[in-house]
Amino acid sequence: MQQLRGVSAVDPGYAGGVGDNPQYREVCSGETGHAEVIQVCFDADQISYHDLLTVFMTSHDPTTLDRQGADRGTQYRSTIMYRNEEQKQIAKQVLLAMSDSFSDRVVTEVVPLKKFFPAEAYHRNYYTKNASQGYCRVVIEPKLAKLRAEHAERLVLETV
Repeated sequence: MQQLRGVSAVDPGYAGGVGDNPQYREVCSGETGHAEVIQVCFDADQISYHDLLTVFMTSHDPTTLDRQGADRGTQYRSTIMYRNEEQKQIAKQVLLAMSDSFSDRVVTEVVPLKKFFPAEAYHRNYYTKNASQGYCRVVIEPKLAKLRAEHAERLVLETV
């Protein structure tokens, strides 16, 4: 998301569960009900909420319940948390329009954002800081390659 034109900030965090100020280990236990999420700040004159959600839906697997790749648990559920009724309606439109793009049923939930809790500092810019680690090379890099291929026109910098 950080590579998209119009995106000014992407902050990792937790939302959608119980308890204030959850920590990574608590969220990973599955007991808080929080999901690992990102909060995206963007300029709507440069990129629409609709387009952000389209990129989101093509940058992860929205058809696996409580799982992303090898990571399993409710904290890995596919979720769109909206701030207002307009965002809710746009999210539902994007899901409906994209549902035929996937061979399996889309299980992404659309729920109101109650409160966003920032993740610990070491989660910020994780890929940039750890690009040579196995997880980044095996899991994140293919997703970035797909993003660059499918959404090149939306990127800040042209990539090869």
